[in-house]
Amino acid sequence: MQFGAGNDAEGATTMNLFVLRTWLEARFAATERGASMVEYILLVALIALAVFAAVTFLGGAARDKFNTEGSQISSAGS
Repeated sequence: MQFGAGNDAEGATTMNLFVLRTWLEARFAATERGASMVEYILLVALIALAVFAAVTFLGGAARDKFNTEGSQISSAGS
């Protein structure tokens, strides 16, 4: 195989496809890992926000319910 002359068109095509494949793998393989990490961070942030909203919303209702039940128990005991 002779490299300097450029006579081998099939070899050049194979080399070009190899370079293209290598570039595509490097380009998209690294990007997918980074995107996954960002997606996980966004998911955790949304879950934390949902938990915070639920605790805030249901916390007042639970406090009121406990106060009502506690008052009934106190008045029933006296």
